[in-house]
Amino acid sequence: MAFSSQRRSAGPWPWLAVFTAFSASPAAAEDALDAVTLDRVEVTSARLQRVAPFDVPASLSAIELDGGAAAPGVNVSEALSGVPGLSARDRQNFAQDTQLSIRGFGARSTFGVRGLRLYADGIPATMPDGQGQVSHFSLAGAQRIEVLRGPFSALHGNSSGGVVQIRSADGQAPARGHLQASAGRDDSRALSASVRGAGEVFGYALAASRFDTDGWRDHGAARRTSFNAKLHAGLPREGRVQLVANHFDAPDAQDPLGLTRAQVQENPRQATSVATQFNTRKSARQDQLGLRVEQPFGDGHALEAMAYGGRREIEQFLALPVAAQANPLNSGGVIDLDNDYGGVDLRWRWTGTLAGRPLEAAFGANADRQRQHRRGYENFVGDALGVRGALRRDERNRVDNVDRYAQAWWQFAQRWSLLAGARHSAVRFRSDDAYVTAANPDDSGRVDYSETTPVLGLSFAPARDWRLYASAGRGFETPTFNELGYRADGGAGLAFDLVPATSRNVELGAKWRSASGARIEAALFRADTDDELAVARNVGGRSSYRNVGRARREGAELFASLPFGEAWSLELAWTWLDAHFRDGFPICTGAGCTDPSVLVAAGTRIPGTSRQQGWARLAWQPRDWTFALEASGTAAVSVNDTGSEHAPGYAIAHLEAARSWRRAGGTLRAFARVDNLFDHAYIGSVIVNEGNGRYYEPAPGRGLLLGLRWQWQAAGSE
Repeated sequence: MAFSSQRRSAGPWPWLAVFTAFSASPAAAEDALDAVTLDRVEVTSARLQRVAPFDVPASLSAIELDGGAAAPGVNVSEALSGVPGLSARDRQNFAQDTQLSIRGFGARSTFGVRGLRLYADGIPATMPDGQGQVSHFSLAGAQRIEVLRGPFSALHGNSSGGVVQIRSADGQAPARGHLQASAGRDDSRALSASVRGAGEVFGYALAASRFDTDGWRDHGAARRTSFNAKLHAGLPREGRVQLVANHFDAPDAQDPLGLTRAQVQENPRQATSVATQFNTRKSARQDQLGLRVEQPFGDGHALEAMAYGGRREIEQFLALPVAAQANPLNSGGVIDLDNDYGGVDLRWRWTGTLAGRPLEAAFGANADRQRQHRRGYENFVGDALGVRGALRRDERNRVDNVDRYAQAWWQFAQRWSLLAGARHSAVRFRSDDAYVTAANPDDSGRVDYSETTPVLGLSFAPARDWRLYASAGRGFETPTFNELGYRADGGAGLAFDLVPATSRNVELGAKWRSASGARIEAALFRADTDDELAVARNVGGRSSYRNVGRARREGAELFASLPFGEAWSLELAWTWLDAHFRDGFPICTGAGCTDPSVLVAAGTRIPGTSRQQGWARLAWQPRDWTFALEASGTAAVSVNDTGSEHAPGYAIAHLEAARSWRRAGGTLRAFARVDNLFDHAYIGSVIVNEGNGRYYEPAPGRGLLLGLRWQWQAAGSE
């Protein structure tokens, strides 16, 4: 089912018949006479408080984190396997972040998270320039992860190809908490603990975790420590104030780098030779604080305010050859990056009626700022490699955004509701170069971007437990400072000629649920992008970018959760994605190339994407036992713009078992999990457009995880 701009098959669009059938069923026609009742559940990623996820005209997944997973609780990818449309690849490299992409957005990112908006307890984990990270997402005290896909993601502003938000649990009375320890392959050890409590006014939730590993691959040892604190108190008129503090520290995480195909076949556990030669590694430390206030005023009016600030420090040693640093424009092989960031958000919300029908409206504005001090050093001193040497780059970068937004949900008829919104974003970049020499001129400069992104969604309830919806919107994605960092022609200065990519997004969807707890959700989507950002050249340790014209991402998603009796359950997730460039464009591939001569043909797949991925989980819970068989797989993944190489597709299985013992004051749970049950060799993640052809990051073979979890409750609990 290979697609190109010249040859198209029907793709997923015949699935439209499925949605039509939903409204045509006799049962639906009969039940449609019943009133549509709305659950009162806050949908924070959709920016709604009084509307249930089931009634939102968008693809929205909520993953409850109840402590029942047979997992170490280290990577957010552990919880996201069953979300359709989302790819969360564990890189087995703790010097790099989890690879996240939604419907093809963010797939081309070589590090960090691009093209998606990330939040932790409402605090942005995506900087104003669009670059984000999830390393500080704390699973130890988390209660829920929300994933929003489709057009309504654009209401979150720049780089909103999708939204991922993690929410930590609130304090509760009586006090409760947990202690968990697990051990797995390669001397990996994880320890986490949490405690929560609340009084009549004040509540608290504290969580901490520690993870150590020698790494599955050589030169892959790492240590991560995190702490999360959430304090909240009540205000008059059922108001609330909340303070969130977060700390993350990962010193000297070793980076084994990617491998070529030949190296994978020779020994998938090896590190690239230059990784040990230069002792490639990364240290990351982050501290942040956020304050949120919600104050109702009566008659449905409420004011919400949020302010946050933080600092993220990065030091990374690259395997950049000494010879490449002889170029006076080269910024060296050591990155020293300090990010100070912060922002405010003020929103007025009103819940009431319009023409006698329920209405929720919100108007607000937010401003965010990023102050970045970027320095580059040589990664050698004399003959000693992998040490900080002479200064080669010193600049102070600033990014500011000021956004205004409005959104309204209206159930204008018994079976119909409308969700509409718009956001205007203004993003300003400025760079002041302090490293100026006779051979390295002043690279200072500035550029401003602005965009308005409207969205509209319509939902129809043919029955109490059916929803059909359609939505459309516009999104945009500015280049990040990392993409502005180097000009495509190899000259001095930043690439301020880049313009934002803009997308037109449409989605058709259907949702069904039953009284027994069964759920089925399906969606068709398409996103057409103009001025797509892609790599222009990747040589000498430097990646530069250019706008390459049009691209398209379209496909289908399906999710099903099906209980069978009291003990059995089955969950399924499937995604079909065709992501390709609609225009051809030239790129550089040779060392020192400044004149693009290799053509990427129209119809070539966007790297980092696969046509299909699937996941299934069959669970059996007889009394105090839990058994589960899990399977996942993906089709081949393209690794470069030309499409000349791919990581082969694979299918793997996992097996887990757990036993619980209820004791006075709490529950003890022991769990075991066998990953990659049949010891299948496969590529778990890829490094898109890696300049040396080292695209591949192999996944581990069969491995065993063992763990214990003590979940306690203070006296007085039921």
